[in-house]
Amino acid sequence: MQTVNNPKKIMQTVNNPKKIMQTVNNPKKIMQTVNDPKKTVRRDASKLADFIMFTQRSFLLNLSKELNRGNVSFAQFFLLGYLANEDYLTMTDISKKMGHSTAAATGLVDRLEKLGYVQRLHASDDRRKVMVQITRKGIDLVERMREDIVQNLVEVMDNLDEDEQGALLETYGKISKVVK
Repeated sequence: MQTVNNPKKIMQTVNNPKKIMQTVNNPKKIMQTVNDPKKTVRRDASKLADFIMFTQRSFLLNLSKELNRGNVSFAQFFLLGYLANEDYLTMTDISKKMGHSTAAATGLVDRLEKLGYVQRLHASDDRRKVMVQITRKGIDLVERMREDIVQNLVEVMDNLDEDEQGALLETYGKISKVVK
């Protein structure tokens, strides 16, 4: 039994008694649908994808407003997110993490440095090695955006009982191991 979100299709099915009777009179087909784990997983994954897209859209809209104030692009913000979790990253590390050329990574860092979100340091053992470190101003921006996500999650979790919250966190833990 498929979930139909298209009102036109629902009406076509409802207005077709023959189709309804074919489905109702075919218990094998109903049981196959109910017992088909692939269809169930796909349906549930589709619902989860909708949820992720909705929450991501909300986050990106808020992020866009915040970043426009500070003249920071999405790519620059994502770089700040990486840097917030490290002592420093080399230009090579940045280019790999961002999927950019070293020249493009240099451009991202130049702009962030001018805005005061990062600083460049040189390795004491090799002055050619440039290390990029996030500044307090950069950390503050990442933390503000992270707090927005936390607030959205608090609203979601407030609607769950203690067992559901535990199940959500346990499931997230399993998913995060696969996604890394």
